[in-house]
Amino acid sequence: QVQLVESGGGLVQAGGSLRLSCAASGNIDAINAMGWYRQAPGKRRELVADITRGGSTRYTDPVKGRFTISRGKDRNTVYLEMNSLKPEDTAAYLCNAESYGADFWGQGTQVTVSS
Repeated sequence: QVQLVESGGGLVQAGGSLRLSCAASGNIDAINAMGWYRQAPGKRRELVADITRGGSTRYTDPVKGRFTISRGKDRNTVYLEMNSLKPEDTAAYLCNAESYGADFWGQGTQVTVSS
């Protein structure tokens, strides 16, 4: 089992920045990848960015060049640095950890970008 706790969401004006954090606990040695998803009202959940155990990253096209995913030195924490935020980035952001085919989720943190 893996437990995930997110923090860092909030309200920001368009063009602003936010940094999300996700702290993992439990069976962290079994985690293959961690990432961030988002879900806006009435829309399906989508991958924003993820990072593998080996450090490879991938991003959904709308956030490329604006968002950066990284890991803390202890590798138990994943960050999402979000710059040049747009109103369309408004969503609940959820941390995900994948471990041997099983997905674990945090409770989510709301990001709201005002125009």
